Amino acid sequence: MGSILSLHQLTEEQKKQVRTAAPGHELIIGKAQELEAGQIRQAEIILGWSKHITEEALHPDSKLKWIQTWSAGIDKLPLAELEKRSILLTNTSGVHAIPITEQIFGMLLSHTRYLQQAALLQRQKTWQQPEGQLTELRGKTLLITGVGEIGRETARLAQAFGMRVIGVRRSGQSAPHVERMYTNEQLHAALAAADIVVNILPYTRETQHFFDEKAFAAMRKGAFFINVGRGGTVHTDALVCSLQQKHIAFAGLDVFEEEPLPASHPLWSLEHVLITPHIAGDTDRYAERAVDIFLTNLKAYAAGQELPLNLVSYSAQY
Repeated sequence: MGSILSLHQLTEEQKKQVRTAAPGHELIIGKAQELEAGQIRQAEIILGWSKHITEEALHPDSKLKWIQTWSAGIDKLPLAELEKRSILLTNTSGVHAIPITEQIFGMLLSHTRYLQQAALLQRQKTWQQPEGQLTELRGKTLLITGVGEIGRETARLAQAFGMRVIGVRRSGQSAPHVERMYTNEQLHAALAAADIVVNILPYTRETQHFFDEKAFAAMRKGAFFINVGRGGTVHTDALVCSLQQKHIAFAGLDVFEEEPLPASHPLWSLEHVLITPHIAGDTDRYAERAVDIFLTNLKAYAAGQELPLNLVSYSAQY
């Protein structure tokens, strides 16, 4: 029987829980670059992923049957090869719901309540009133593209703010706290109905440059745009053009097509843009929640049952 290889440190209690859930498996914990080839090839289950283990994990002698990633995004994994070998793949979708939702509203409030500008002026010891009138979130229409775990939490809080919530998802299936759901093909109609657009899409073949020049043109003049999904879902040049023309009044951006964002990039110089360095999903409770997902799946795996949480579809790529 193969081992369980964790590329992430576990607490003593978590180690005990893993061993209890799968008593017939040896638990190995190590950094990707420090592991021996044999340790990687013997792993039946891998918790986490790294490009440094790819060659050995996919070696003809590898015993790998299941990967539980440490992230929600799986676009950096060798998906075609994993699918070819029928390797089970689960992610940590849902771990980020609370921190990313809080990041979204932090970005919005930083603009609507003059907080971003005030923080900059404070460093200069400058008392300066806003040039225009401040606004509020209540009564505005929020569009969420990619209504999964994060989108549902965002919709719940948006309703608490007194906002109308609409959504876009591939299936068009309804979701709690979302008044109306559109399909991907109805994106432009949804954009035209929104004051604020929040992108939480995963990066797949279908979502590459989902937000292109036509999509930004379909948005209401003066709308806000938040991107906490994946950088590749947005055509960056089209976004910059829309911002420079002041068609989009504000953008809060946590992810980009090129990361780190080059110092010479025009987004840095736009005053109505708030940039954060891909941190929206960070939280001090990340490891705790990720391991909880893994343990639930591990118990099912050891019992020969289907993995109940976050099983990735290779055809959908999420």
